[in-house]
Amino acid sequence: MAQLVRRQRVSAFVGYHAFGLQESDDAELPVPFPDDFHRHSFLGTHPGRLDITSGGHTHTATVDVEVWDGAPPPNNPGDWDEQAEADFESTSGQVAVWSMHTGRMDEVITLADAGGSWRVRVTCVGRAAAAALSEGEGTGAGVERYLVQFWPADA
Repeated sequence: MAQLVRRQRVSAFVGYHAFGLQESDDAELPVPFPDDFHRHSFLGTHPGRLDITSGGHTHTATVDVEVWDGAPPPNNPGDWDEQAEADFESTSGQVAVWSMHTGRMDEVITLADAGGSWRVRVTCVGRAAAAALSEGEGTGAGVERYLVQFWPADA
């Protein structure tokens, strides 16, 4: 049975319905955030990068990141608005959060002490509330929440 290795909470400044998780050592990435962002899918991918489309235009989302030593138990689909999985390659073992408005955020997410191949599951709740907030007040914090789970691809 897979074990949780670490859990970290970060904030993601969402702008233009989007934010990204990108390899921290991004100098060699062929398509850096936000180039070629996939606006019509919940989770888009590029080498070393995950593009996440939000329900709201401008707000601060809460992102809980979990690192597991194997595939985590499945999440109950009824508990989440959206859910998707993808492959992710990291050369450094660290990931940075990127915003369309502010660029790279200061906090770094540690996956491991070195690079490697990962599977990732991204789930979200609060999309309708974030959309309504965007239509009304315009901004807010913590209305839309994400759970991002990484585990080694070979596990």
